[in-house]
Amino acid sequence: MNQVIQLLKSHRSIRKFTDETIPEAWIEDVIKAGQAASTSSFLQTYSVISITDSDRKAQLAELTSNPYVATCSHFLVFCANVERLALAGEMHQTPFQGNNLELFLMASLDTALMAQNVMVAAESLGLGGVYIGGIRNQIAQVSELLQLPQFIYPVFGMCLGYPDHEPELKPRLPLAAVYHKERYQLTPSEEQELLAQYDKVVQAYYTKRTGGKRTDTWTESVMGYVKKPSRTHLREYLEKQGFRFD
Repeated sequence: MNQVIQLLKSHRSIRKFTDETIPEAWIEDVIKAGQAASTSSFLQTYSVISITDSDRKAQLAELTSNPYVATCSHFLVFCANVERLALAGEMHQTPFQGNNLELFLMASLDTALMAQNVMVAAESLGLGGVYIGGIRNQIAQVSELLQLPQFIYPVFGMCLGYPDHEPELKPRLPLAAVYHKERYQLTPSEEQELLAQYDKVVQAYYTKRTGGKRTDTWTESVMGYVKKPSRTHLREYLEKQGFRFD
């Protein structure tokens, strides 16, 4: 196994950080590594906002309901940005007609690819981090705080810092559940059997990690995400930011 694969397979979400501050040169370097990620049609539809001010981090910690946002060295907000394309259109007297579902998906995916490069680059330097989807909990307030213009929206945040704990690796789904050859190969009953096996692994993991305080399975834990709609305010917010989905 080479070092890159070993690093990728050793990823853990880090939520506790020391008080040490990451050098700004390192942050700039991992952002450059992020820019090296694949980008659809060379559009590069992303922007990153780095937050180090303690008061601003505290505000974002409250808005995201994540206290560790306030304790990390750098809190990065990854934004999908198609405003840049609209501005390019103005430079060439071309009307901007890209505020559609396809471009929204492209920008969101570009941002995720870029962010994952940043995370891996940071981990290669001995840093740790965790993604913060809670940036979308109160997305309008976050946008106002960060002064985001039209055609830009925050996709997620990322805490980065020096790790102050060493959590165990969280077990992933078995390879047979996610990897197929030539066609999708699992019947619903076969996939449920794999999930039942995985449930036992995850239950053992949670039981050990929490000393028996948490004993739910994977399928039980995901019910919170599928039994009711989540963040239903997003469409209205995105439309106010100029995105269209027709």
